[in-house]
Amino acid sequence: MSSADAASLSSGDEDLGSRTQQSPLASQRAQQQSRTYFPLGYKAGFSQWWANIPAAVAEHRVLSFIPHLQAPPTHTKTGSQPASPDRPPMVVDDDQSQNAEPVTTASNTDPYGPRRWASNLVTLSGKNRALNEFSVERIGEDVEQNLVMLHGYGAGLGFFYKNFEALSRVQGWKVYALDMLGMGRSSRPPFKVHSKDSQGKITEAENWFIDALEEWRIQKKIDRFTLLGHSMGGYMAVAYALKYPGHVNKLILASPVGIPEDPYAVKADMPEPNASTMNNEFTQSESDIIHGSNPEIPDSAKVGAGTAAGDHNNFLNARSSSGRDANSGSKTTPSAPRRPLPKWLVYLWDSNISPFSIVRWAGPLGPRFVSGWTSRRFSHLPSNESQALHDYSYSLFRQQGSGEYALAYILAPGAFARSPLIRRIQGVGRQWIDTDSSSESPSSCSPTSSPSPPAQSTTAYPNGSDAQNRVRENGIPVVMMYGENDWMDIAGGYAAEQKINDEKARLLRDADAETRRKDNGSAKVVVIRRAGHHVYLDGWEHFNQVMLEEMKDVSKREAQR
Repeated sequence: MSSADAASLSSGDEDLGSRTQQSPLASQRAQQQSRTYFPLGYKAGFSQWWANIPAAVAEHRVLSFIPHLQAPPTHTKTGSQPASPDRPPMVVDDDQSQNAEPVTTASNTDPYGPRRWASNLVTLSGKNRALNEFSVERIGEDVEQNLVMLHGYGAGLGFFYKNFEALSRVQGWKVYALDMLGMGRSSRPPFKVHSKDSQGKITEAENWFIDALEEWRIQKKIDRFTLLGHSMGGYMAVAYALKYPGHVNKLILASPVGIPEDPYAVKADMPEPNASTMNNEFTQSESDIIHGSNPEIPDSAKVGAGTAAGDHNNFLNARSSSGRDANSGSKTTPSAPRRPLPKWLVYLWDSNISPFSIVRWAGPLGPRFVSGWTSRRFSHLPSNESQALHDYSYSLFRQQGSGEYALAYILAPGAFARSPLIRRIQGVGRQWIDTDSSSESPSSCSPTSSPSPPAQSTTAYPNGSDAQNRVRENGIPVVMMYGENDWMDIAGGYAAEQKINDEKARLLRDADAETRRKDNGSAKVVVIRRAGHHVYLDGWEHFNQVMLEEMKDVSKREAQR
């Protein structure tokens, strides 16, 4: 990157650091958040709005909390200029001086090194289409496996800052985190849907994200990889595995949105649901969540960090008595009532007015509105990290609207999917792959390609000439993580687990011994201790422990292939 941009990042660090020492958000959050939804004061909010911190500076500050990486690489090809109404932000800067040189940590300072940390912008086909990428690889080792991480709705790759160091310790692995198209510091092209029917709109909205991911994979020349997605990223991870089979060797869904079915969300002729536990995302304090306890989890499941490997995979074994509907993934006898969503929120949702639009319209009040969420979500973190995440969040939320507008096409108010994953998740790892045509064709991931229907589980093998050119996936492991105090209903995870296992049993019922031996399909639910919806951040130590075990399992399985 240029010296001017480097100076900007450096000065941004100093400004952020000095402001952290006196920040009302950090120093008063414990006292204020119990009394108000917006703890950031008007004066402090105006100061942040006026300072107009560029997203690149804010991302750089968050990544600087990574151990052994106090000076992270941060490219400035997007997000280097403050957002303003005078110019469209997040436009790709083709100036090569805006690239960032990778940072190498040496073995004498990095006990798990040497490692190379890189920040890149990967340009895709079409106008103003590019993905922001952060990667970590081990120097002196062949890259045998790849982990790709996708964030949730409206977020960015910086939220995984507690995970990068631990997950890059595994030998032979390279770790990638991506900002989804139209979010984070990826480019923000206009989001448009051309279909007239409801299913077409859903498919187009999904393709907006997963086609970009597939084009990124082709550019990186990655054949197979492990895909981790949080919340909306988890939803898109499932959609990707169904549309582009053969490239995912394990699917890890961290508190994924959109699995359970709700009749109001999938029927256009019915009113949208007016109740949801999603309110907890905006009202619950993360500090209360991680220090609380879920009475539905047996005492035997509430163990310490010294749990033997694999023990945490048996959490909530008493689920059979908790009133779950396996067909819809919803609770039949919920332990807590669904909180009603305000009518104004339902109206804004149906009008496709995103919460980030409100932040942009609010002007000087924007930082204060954002503090209503950040003060609760990051209340368990040290004040300097909480402040950096608040600044990072605001710098992203105020950017030009793009991928955020896909939400209303995918979810109904209350975070229920319009095309629930419970209806199609059993098809993950069971799709047919054409062996006579290359999936590397640029047209297969073109943003202008016509929408295709969501992949469904195949009920019969094709016969005739088609069977000669097609091969079926032999299953992949699917891991679903939920926080111990997650507002996302874990019933959907258990219903998905049952559907996946039932599909495997059906396909292998009359299979020969060799087919059974080669089958890799499995599903399980894991509960992350002392965590809410943001499992990777709330319970990051337990989350990282589980992830390391899953990555080692992938290495073992792939070696056997």
